[in-house]
Amino acid sequence: LFKKVLVACLPTMIVGLVFYKLIKKFLFNSLEVVLISLLLGGIFLIVFEVFYSRKKAARATGEISYQQAFFIGVFQSLAVIPGISRAGAVIIGGLILGITRQKIVEFSFLLAVPTMLAATGFDLMNSGHEFNHDQWLYLLAGCAVSFLTAMASIKFLLIFIKNNNFIPFGIYRIFLAVIFFLFIAR
Repeated sequence: LFKKVLVACLPTMIVGLVFYKLIKKFLFNSLEVVLISLLLGGIFLIVFEVFYSRKKAARATGEISYQQAFFIGVFQSLAVIPGISRAGAVIIGGLILGITRQKIVEFSFLLAVPTMLAATGFDLMNSGHEFNHDQWLYLLAGCAVSFLTAMASIKFLLIFIKNNNFIPFGIYRIFLAVIFFLFIAR
């Protein structure tokens, strides 16, 4: 399973390394990109759920093949675009590949750890010298709070996924994009 998680990290690492400057300079500074990604992502989630079929599901996370792991990583690499949910891209990709909803959610959370560590580490190598002492403390506090929030979110999402689909998340994304566009992006 560990090897499959590493295989799934490869596409995102390659995209991140090759397009780092473009992503950092243009995509991360564009509110429009975030809002369009939120809106289109919400629409896609709803459309996908309406047409999603649960055929060909793997029985366990460990049964994800290396080829599926790689393609899950390709879906994850879409999340270098701000506003695209990394977990959402991985989960939708896994569902398209025929993996059960619960198992792809579990794999998504396992995949998050090395992906986020690598992305954070790489970004800190490139821009960490710009941080002062207080900013490093804020960063560490933010990491701790994010970790605790992620653990609670994982528990909630695993329970939620057993009985629900992603349509509420799609509606939430559309609502959020519209609200931000109307009141903030002016």
